[in-house]
Order: sequence, then C-alpha cells, then structure tokens
Amino acid sequence: MERVFIGIDPGLAGGIAVLGEDGEVLDVTKMPGTPLDILYYLERWKEKDVVCVLEDVGHGMPGQSSSATAKFARHVGHLEMALLSLGYMTTTVTPQKWQKTFQLGKSSDHSKTEWKNKLKAKAQQLFPSLGKKITLATSDALLLAFYGMHK
Repeated sequence: MERVFIGIDPGLAGGIAVLGEDGEVLDVTKMPGTPLDILYYLERWKEKDVVCVLEDVGHGMPGQSSSATAKFARHVGHLEMALLSLGYMTTTVTPQKWQKTFQLGKSSDHSKTEWKNKLKAKAQQLFPSLGKKITLATSDALLLAFYGMHK
C-alpha cells in the first residue's frame, strides 16, 4: 500500500498538503471551510497508508478574544476527529520543533510577515514546480508534510 504524508496547518487561513512517499506533491489546498468539507477532503486518501503531521498550536493567538479562541479550538477538534475517524496515524508537532529543522533562524527575530514569507520561500525552494499554488495559506502545510516524510 502506498504511503502518503499529510501536513496540516490548522489555522482557518491554513492549509493541507499531501505528499507521496517519493516526495511528489499529490495535492495542496487551503483549509476547507466546514467540518464536513474537511472530512470529505481527508477521506480521499483513505485507501493509502496515511501518516499525518498536525501542527500543535495548542492555544489561541495572543490578543485573540475568548470567542475566537473557542472557535479555533472547535476547528482543531473537528480536524482531530476527522483524522481519528479515518484511522490515520497522526502526530502533532509544535511550530518551534518543525520550523527548527529547516534552519531558518528564530521566528522571534522577524516580524510575523517576514517570518511567514521566509517559510513560503523555503516551500518554494523545496517544491519549485508548484509555482503559484504555494501561498501563505499552503506553505506551512507543505513544510509540515515534508517534515513528516523525513522524520
């Protein structure tokens, strides 16, 4: 059975990337809009041996309201339940841990925009054939899938 590596940046403005065992990009998409859309998307890979890496952000963003934090937590719960129901082997990894493997320095040394663009540039370097499909929404997911493939 062919193995695939799924990387998920769980933010509402995040994305999902799927790599084959040879590193070929099988698909990349911005985060589906509803819990059922998430399930339908992830279900596409159920005939494969799936290894998923889900970014563990573990909390809301600084300055975020309690209702926004609760909405984000529900969204992550939807992702986790979809992965669990499909029986996908899933590992969570903190941003600090997976980003460190790409040796880009520390996010704290850059503005948020500079850091996100640095991650996007790394994804463009690793997957040059994707062109404009690499966006700020999908670059972290691609890097997470790549990280999972090499761990």
